[in-house]
Amino acid sequence: MITLVLFDMNEVLCRYDKAARIAALARLSGRSPEAIEAAIWGSGFEDRGDAGELDAEAYLRGFGECIGHPLSRAEWTAAQRAAMTPMPETLDLAARIAGAARVAVLTNNSLLMLQQIDALFPELRPIFGDAIHVSAEFRARKPDPEAYRRCLDRLGAAAAATLFVDDGAGNVAGAERAGLAGHRFVDAAGLAAALQRHGLLPPAARLV
Repeated sequence: MITLVLFDMNEVLCRYDKAARIAALARLSGRSPEAIEAAIWGSGFEDRGDAGELDAEAYLRGFGECIGHPLSRAEWTAAQRAAMTPMPETLDLAARIAGAARVAVLTNNSLLMLQQIDALFPELRPIFGDAIHVSAEFRARKPDPEAYRRCLDRLGAAAAATLFVDDGAGNVAGAERAGLAGHRFVDAAGLAAALQRHGLLPPAARLV
């Protein structure tokens, strides 16, 4: 019996337009989008943030150093916000099952993301409360099975009673190696069907 549904964030609860974020950072720094991509993602800097190697302030400072612009918290947040568009159908499903199971978020992201989440994605808190987690808290990134295990330890949940939802096949496979049930997200209709199979939505439930 599933008693916890653990959701990825990007491309499950919100659309993530990386190109829009890079464009915003390029405007701030005066550097090309290609240079921004190489400095943050090509260098492995973002992975270090996701893995919890940097606290929020060190991550923000290092981010600015990488792009050659002393980035403020507000500037980082605005660039990140430009890339995020909530997905109402999935958010509605999460809200609808909250009476049948606990719901939580686990996203590969930095500690700064966690600190700024209410400014970036205010739709999350009313549904997930304090159960919003980033990989940096656990010093392990999905699909490392330890990322899921440490998150579940924090939540006080059993792997066998948890359904993990992610758009990435590798991340779903990592969750399954950790003992969780997995669902690869394609669209809200497919997720609704999976939730119905686990008894978390009535068979007649339809998306609204």
